[in-house]
Amino acid sequence: MPDSPAGPPAPPIALSELLAREELGLRRIAGPDHAELLWVHTSEMADPYPYLLGGELLLSAGVQLTDADTYVARLVQAGAAALGFGVAPVHDTVPAALVEACDRHGLPLLEVPPETRFTAIAQAVWRLMAEARHRELRRVTRAQQALATAAARPDPVPAVLRQLAVQLEGRVALLTADGGVLHAAGGRPAPDVQTALARLARVVAPTAPTAPSGSTGPAPDRKPSPSSATDTRGGTHLFAYALGGGQGLALALATPRRDFGDHTVAGIAVVLLSLLTAPHQGADAAGRSAALVRLLLGAAPEDVAPLLGDGDSWTVVHARRADGTPAGALNAGALGAALGSALSDVDRETVRVLLPGRHEAVPPQPGWTLGVSGPARVAALPDADTQAARALGHAEATRAPLTTHRPGTGGLAALIPPDRAEAHARTLLAPLTEPLAETLRCWLSLHGSWDRTAVALKVHRNTVRQRIARCAALLDADLDDMDVRTELWFALRDHGPARA
Repeated sequence: MPDSPAGPPAPPIALSELLAREELGLRRIAGPDHAELLWVHTSEMADPYPYLLGGELLLSAGVQLTDADTYVARLVQAGAAALGFGVAPVHDTVPAALVEACDRHGLPLLEVPPETRFTAIAQAVWRLMAEARHRELRRVTRAQQALATAAARPDPVPAVLRQLAVQLEGRVALLTADGGVLHAAGGRPAPDVQTALARLARVVAPTAPTAPSGSTGPAPDRKPSPSSATDTRGGTHLFAYALGGGQGLALALATPRRDFGDHTVAGIAVVLLSLLTAPHQGADAAGRSAALVRLLLGAAPEDVAPLLGDGDSWTVVHARRADGTPAGALNAGALGAALGSALSDVDRETVRVLLPGRHEAVPPQPGWTLGVSGPARVAALPDADTQAARALGHAEATRAPLTTHRPGTGGLAALIPPDRAEAHARTLLAPLTEPLAETLRCWLSLHGSWDRTAVALKVHRNTVRQRIARCAALLDADLDDMDVRTELWFALRDHGPARA
């Protein structure tokens, strides 16, 4: 099963766990005694192969069973994990030919007694999967807390590696691109395992190419490297992950097994180690740290602006997972690293990243929907935060991977003095509350689309209709009139209650 951004997926269920449910009365009568179940499927088709994904416990009463050997061979070819055969009403006993075929092809065969419903078996499997997922989530949470505590120690990098080795019960090492070991923890692996880990490190963090001898030009470009790589040596699972920060470092793991939550735990360690091994930024970083301390102690943004470089621009990015799944701290850190910033935060399903400097072209990120503000100075960051939030809503409403805020300066608007424009906007929009004004602004920006506005504001389309009708009544205006829409848009675009 695929990994979930919010945490580890549900691990497969051991066949023995299902057989241990005495209330089901299941009995294995053929095939191996071990299998891993991912889901349950019921079918009475003569050949269910086209409808199987692999890993199923297939339940059947044998309504169209004619050729047992071909039937079982097709199930094995499709990747089915086991076959549950219901006794009665079609067959009084499990056909002997089916028992022989399952033994021959190595497919576990379960006898389902007449009093056990197929739905009861499916419910038992889902319950076992939920319990296993909760156990794995608790394990990952404990590992995350332990790694975060280790990162706060005076020797953070060795401490994180030691804790990771404990959590994964294996060997972990921080390697350079040429395979050199900077830090390591856990038992020393066999020489062939060490060699394989060094090779994986070169895959994810290759050394920079050099220019040919005698050449005065730049070094040749290299193809992008994968962020992770895997291998096996005997019963040992090997993994390598590239660290961010441009240092050419890799985290290498050698573990005796690979549980479903291990990838998430390793990902947490990668984010921490990327931050811990990133090069220091000198006086700029010290100034930003001092600014953060002063803000925490109650200073106003304008008071700390000189420490951050008041002339510098900042860009705010809001992001949500494109598949709608919640974003966690690990996702926030990974997205920030991909955008080149360690300044990230997550609030429910939305990740916010603060990028220092002007960013005219923030690149789209696979699996994310982004809203990007315009450049802003420190004192204007709240406005930039609003811009990014609105841009994200617009991107989701229009199903675009990224939307960037575009300031409404220039053109005809530049012909009107700002103070007069703001005074007119305040007078025109005075009857509207802030939620109504924001709904009207969003609705106008999306060309009066009820559905898109509902998506952007995370409300029901009927709520949008009610709010727009209320706006029309309070303003005593015909919102279908283009002149009215144009005037309201000008007032809301840059001079409304919540300025963009």
